[in-house]
Amino acid sequence: MMANRGIQLSKSLGFLRVGMAVPALRVADIDFNTSAIIDTMKKAQGQDVQVLAFPEMAVTGYSLGDLVHHHALLVKALDGLEKVLKASTVNRPMLVVLGMPLVIEQKVFNCAVCINQGKVLGIVPKTVLPTYNEFYEDRWWSSSWEAKTDFVDMAGQQVPFGTDILFRLKGTPEGIIGVELCEDLWVPLAPHESQAYAGATVLINISASNDVLGKAEWRRTMVLSESGRCAAAYCYTSSGIGESSNDVVYSGHAIIAENGTILKESDRLSPDPQFIISDIDLDRLVHDRKTRSSFRHMSEQVPAYRIVETETTDPKPDGLKRDIIPQPFVPQDPARRAERCRDIFSMQVAALAQKLKGAKKRKLVLGISGGLDSTLALLVAVKTIDFLKLSRKDIYAFTLPGFGTTSRTKSNAVKLSTSLGVTLQTVNITGSSNKHLKDLEHAGDGDIVFENVQARYRTEFLFNKANQIDAIVLGTGDLTEIALGWSTFSGDHMSHYDINASVPKTLVRFMVRWVADEELAPSPACKILNDILDTPISPELRRPENGEISQKSEDIIGPVELADFFLYPFIRFGMSPGKILYLANEVAIQGRFEGKYTLEDIHKWLRSFIQRFFANQFKRTCLPEGPKVGTVSLSPRGDWRMPSEAEAKLWLDDIEDMYSKLKEDINKQR
Repeated sequence: MMANRGIQLSKSLGFLRVGMAVPALRVADIDFNTSAIIDTMKKAQGQDVQVLAFPEMAVTGYSLGDLVHHHALLVKALDGLEKVLKASTVNRPMLVVLGMPLVIEQKVFNCAVCINQGKVLGIVPKTVLPTYNEFYEDRWWSSSWEAKTDFVDMAGQQVPFGTDILFRLKGTPEGIIGVELCEDLWVPLAPHESQAYAGATVLINISASNDVLGKAEWRRTMVLSESGRCAAAYCYTSSGIGESSNDVVYSGHAIIAENGTILKESDRLSPDPQFIISDIDLDRLVHDRKTRSSFRHMSEQVPAYRIVETETTDPKPDGLKRDIIPQPFVPQDPARRAERCRDIFSMQVAALAQKLKGAKKRKLVLGISGGLDSTLALLVAVKTIDFLKLSRKDIYAFTLPGFGTTSRTKSNAVKLSTSLGVTLQTVNITGSSNKHLKDLEHAGDGDIVFENVQARYRTEFLFNKANQIDAIVLGTGDLTEIALGWSTFSGDHMSHYDINASVPKTLVRFMVRWVADEELAPSPACKILNDILDTPISPELRRPENGEISQKSEDIIGPVELADFFLYPFIRFGMSPGKILYLANEVAIQGRFEGKYTLEDIHKWLRSFIQRFFANQFKRTCLPEGPKVGTVSLSPRGDWRMPSEAEAKLWLDDIEDMYSKLKEDINKQR
């Protein structure tokens, strides 16, 4: 498979390539520093960076002390800026943010100078000047609050000056850049907050933050938190070890975070310059801003900003500089994955316990098939009954073998229920199903009627049994099945409470494994759970072949890892299917899916996903209640509302448009 080299990453897909640099530095050696800056600019241009930032006072060094007021240094700093400006005219346009001191109105300001293609676009002075502990900034600089002018003469230009400036990238309308300096991050009512409300999607902080024990973790937390609070990319860079002087140590720290997630982070205390790059997904950020009513309301309270437009070039489409997670619902780190499973399991238990209390019931009824979903539901039920200090015999587990049930799944259902000490009963439904098929004058062939008779009879039995023993019916269907409509309407689609309603299939598997390893080991149930994990996913509504499962869900609805990969961005970020196709193909090119998929495979199953999603909204409109445990939920009451009659054509056309571009690109490379 070939790389996606024919797609515009910014204009077509909404990505912006950002670089954060920690160059080598010598305090007061402006020639050395500007040379290091220019070398990094060349490196960034070679990797198609569109926005590049250097640390605070990168031109002169931050640790100047009283030297910052010396005329020779300030004049030399302007000379260094001229060299950087000249270098910026070479190759592709790129917005560059670098720190330096400037004399304006007979005062020295600590500034972020923003340049592109030989022009100074704007100058943002520092606002909050720390003057405590090791910091003496009031001694050396003036705050932006002290500035009287909105423009300054520089390099033969009238340049906007102030903290009311945002930079917008032509051709990338959502690419709006806000800039602040160091301490501006650490205070209440920080500049970046109003910048975000004014439309800035990328917030840049150039800093000279020294290191002490614990500060790096707090800095990381701040950057991460502010990116999430502002629904923005927060891009931070701070001075390296070259700034270290007297009693103060600088470590060099660069972080690129997007909406609460760290995308890239540099090494600290490294002897080498640091340079990190990531592609920011502007579409994701804008989606959250569109959907957060509180964000929209606050945007009315911010002051006016001056918008400076500038050019950048779309990166060469030779693949993203961004980690695309192949299983977006499942943390890749084993420790975080275990924590996720523990949290969800606890939430399910708490929710089910409250449902039983509210309904004034002590008993649960559920059907056990020997598959993953009903297994997880049973495990939650057992933990809940233990939590409420009731008897496990108050859980009534029914195996309801029908035409498609295999001995393997039935045996696992029986053994698991027995090992957990619940009340178990087997009711064979083939006779009742045959009678119903006869009443329908149906030939008994394996069509949709044949399948649904079994599913609906099972549900009818469970509801009636619940009435008989004063219990509630616990549903087992998962989020992936709800999205795809992989259930029988008024059959397994219905229950009193659907405990797995917002747990996707890829995560169900990990949760069952986690319960086996963490909750039940080394009990006999662990071996049974491992066999259930190895069993093909199936509703078992068609007759077995040679005693084996003949109806495999993934042959019909597609691989569940692809379905969940499609589902997460489609619901969470409103992502276009064409972009999802592009990203899925990138993951496949990198070989990071568990299965091996061609572009044609992904195209086929994405079309199927969209068609099924739209066609099955009528089932989601009347879903039973179930606990919301993640950011993606399809509850018709809390999270997802759409008309059952909505047309899928627009979304299918978007897939075809991207598919054609990718196919054309592959053909060109042959």
